Amino acid sequence: MERVPILSLITYSPLVGAVVLFLWANASPRAARWVALVASGVSFLLSVAMLLAFDPGRSGMQFTETFEWLPELGIAYRLGVDGISAPLVGLTTLLTVIAVIASWQPIRSRVREYYLTLLLLATGMLGVFVSLDLFLFYVFWEIVLIPMALIIGVWGSANRVYAAVKFFLYTLAGSLLMLVGIVALYQEYFQQTGIRTLDVLELARGQYSETFQFWTFLAFFLAFAIKVPMWPFHTWLPDAHVEAPTAGSVILAGVLLKMGGYGFLRFNLPLFPDATRQWAPAIVVLSVIAILYGALMALVQRDFKKLVAYSSVSHMGFVTLGIFALNQQGLSGAMIVMLSHGFVTSALFLIVGILYERAHTRDLAAFGGLARNMPIFAAFFGLFAFASLGLPGLSGFVGEFLALLGGFRAYRWAGILGTAVVVLAAWYMLRVYQRVALVRAPGEPPDPDDPELRPALAHGLPPVAGGSERDHPIDPRTFPDVDWREALTLTPLALLTLWVGVYPLPVLRMIDPALQALLAAVTGGTL
Repeated sequence: MERVPILSLITYSPLVGAVVLFLWANASPRAARWVALVASGVSFLLSVAMLLAFDPGRSGMQFTETFEWLPELGIAYRLGVDGISAPLVGLTTLLTVIAVIASWQPIRSRVREYYLTLLLLATGMLGVFVSLDLFLFYVFWEIVLIPMALIIGVWGSANRVYAAVKFFLYTLAGSLLMLVGIVALYQEYFQQTGIRTLDVLELARGQYSETFQFWTFLAFFLAFAIKVPMWPFHTWLPDAHVEAPTAGSVILAGVLLKMGGYGFLRFNLPLFPDATRQWAPAIVVLSVIAILYGALMALVQRDFKKLVAYSSVSHMGFVTLGIFALNQQGLSGAMIVMLSHGFVTSALFLIVGILYERAHTRDLAAFGGLARNMPIFAAFFGLFAFASLGLPGLSGFVGEFLALLGGFRAYRWAGILGTAVVVLAAWYMLRVYQRVALVRAPGEPPDPDDPELRPALAHGLPPVAGGSERDHPIDPRTFPDVDWREALTLTPLALLTLWVGVYPLPVLRMIDPALQALLAAVTGGTL
């Protein structure tokens, strides 16, 4: 496998599909869908082969590819993966296939252009995770920006242009700050060694002053914090999620947010170890605020999609808490949370999309009693809701437990406050599940045996538990259960959620050697 350019094949398979669609100007919608499915499917199968061949006992880079690009400037085509990036590559290819399938029916206009954009986006995301040259990394980072903005701005809902522009401006600002940091790092290393290079592994061997690390760390940090997004840089996220099509929200939550967490692990910690230790307490404070703020905002939402979006802010706060706790438990927990969030929150956005396709509303008050005529939907929804709130035996518990353990070990107060949020997560997730799946549907005749309605019925008052059919003319009792296409998108995410929750050891074995080497570089070997 080391002799095969597997990472290039994984990265550019979607690009081949995008080029085919670009050249095939009169491709029918059906043909465009199949081209996208084949291209993304090939990338996914290659990533599975890569993961099976990955040696979990090695902490260094594997499947490396190097080609001198602009040697006089120290720029090269360098690819490689380790235990940090390899799982994220697999997650990206899987969610790309799921996004293609999830868009099969909902996307009906400009289908060829949509799938071309989605495949270009996939190439950019994969390139971010496999690049070992800062110039190449920045190119892929910027490639991601435009397709995602187009997906939101062209195929989104009513306020899509506003959301797309906001997303674009926020992330562009972060990208420009990172570019300043890259140039400063490049120049500083050249002054020290006389060598021009943008090799990430080589730059990590440099000796930089505390002042230089302090400010350059900040430039990289702001770019990645916006992408995560951390509080208070999060405000673009709810708008982008609400206005994006379902597949756009899946990719946004499942992959784009992970680019920020990955950036911290790949660049901030190894390149600027002294600044990492300096900035860590302040970042932990922001992480705890994000955890609490996201949960509280989710608690008061009536828009189902916005609720899931704010829950993402809370969950990604566990990622940054675990990373900047700077211990093995925290780092392992941050990686597991990133993977679990990719499974669970992506699935919850698919759940929202399924309901929106049937009801054309995301108002939680419009739903109720769906478990009666949509039992398969209710089962999937229940699984992912429980995983989101951190139920033991599901992937959400493993990651959050380790992240909180690491946070408690480094900053006891942070671990205590973070643990308290689990109660809030259970509150808003159980309430939304009860609202959508269990309580009486709007317009449904009251059940005289329902203990909550007995007082009202005894006094001749109208029952209000399910709302009124006049306020919500849709009837959820008529909705069909999930079809085979919808089940196909949810099933792999459900299986991964159960597998990581019950048996996380293979994932930990893959990620821990790389994380241990990273931690030793930051802390001088103190775990």
